Amino acid sequence: MNFGDLDLNTVWFILLAVLLTGYAVLDGFDLGVGMLHLFVAKNDTDRRILLNAIGPVWDGNEVWLVTGGGALFAAFPLVYATVFSGFYLALMALLCALIFRAVSIEVRSKHDSPAWRKFWDVCFALGSFVAALLLGVAIGNIARGLPLDAHGEFAGTFLGLLNPYSLGIGLLTVALFAMHGALYLVLKTEGELQARVERWSHPLAIAFTLLYAAMTLATLFHIPHLNAVFLANHNYLLVFFLGALAIGAIRVMIRRKKPLAAFIASSLGIVGLMAVFSLGAYPHLVYCPEFPERSLTIFNAASSRPTLSIMLTIALIGMPLVIAYTAGIYWVFRGKVKLTKTSY
Repeated sequence: MNFGDLDLNTVWFILLAVLLTGYAVLDGFDLGVGMLHLFVAKNDTDRRILLNAIGPVWDGNEVWLVTGGGALFAAFPLVYATVFSGFYLALMALLCALIFRAVSIEVRSKHDSPAWRKFWDVCFALGSFVAALLLGVAIGNIARGLPLDAHGEFAGTFLGLLNPYSLGIGLLTVALFAMHGALYLVLKTEGELQARVERWSHPLAIAFTLLYAAMTLATLFHIPHLNAVFLANHNYLLVFFLGALAIGAIRVMIRRKKPLAAFIASSLGIVGLMAVFSLGAYPHLVYCPEFPERSLTIFNAASSRPTLSIMLTIALIGMPLVIAYTAGIYWVFRGKVKLTKTSY
């Protein structure tokens, strides 16, 4: 397919942002459900309901992360190499956390033993927490910038990635996903369990809002290159305002007991946060604060134009299928969770 004079580098930057945003919105709530698993569920039936609330959709949600990684590899291979080598230990920890989550969901109810189920319940909750924290830390480091050598390779250390700003973004992500998961559970449960989850949604929304305000101020005062974009670009200010408006609407909808509206506001808040992050980064994919000329951008780290063109053709065919599959699954499994013989 001939795309003429279309700026394929920017198109792929947008596609990558869309894929990662889709992952944050969709897998964000099932990571949140995992983190709440040990706290809102009081017995085995409650825990099975929580598992079955995400059971039909969690693996489809993670397709967005896999697709995002594939898109990064195909479109910006230098960035893929730099990030995956620099974050190697963190990515291995993330992979282990996601594996333990998946195994916990599948095998937890296979054996009718309290000790067996308790072990996998802890693995499920801990894996969800670690995954959310590490994803946030990774975003924080990308936003803050990474040390790169003259060849564009990561020149820092693992401990350097655990800086206060990135850990703060990690905690913000944990609070956001936990709140997002609670709002999803309100939609999928009923009775006493629903009331219990609803009670959790209030303090989680407050914690997220406070962390959001704190990390916004930290970004403005301690991340100069993002601060410069924020002050110079009116479109950036508009996107930030719309995202903040969605975040502010979350608590309003919770107080008015409109769970669907609260969940939609939470989803739009995530979209707003990812849009602000993407607009602040553009055209950089990996920014180097000490030596900006070493930064990896959508231009100096991209694949050749023929490769971008071929991959865009494949994406235009594949993404509608992924979206249709996702929409179909959510439609089929809509409504409250009902336990059956085939449930987890």
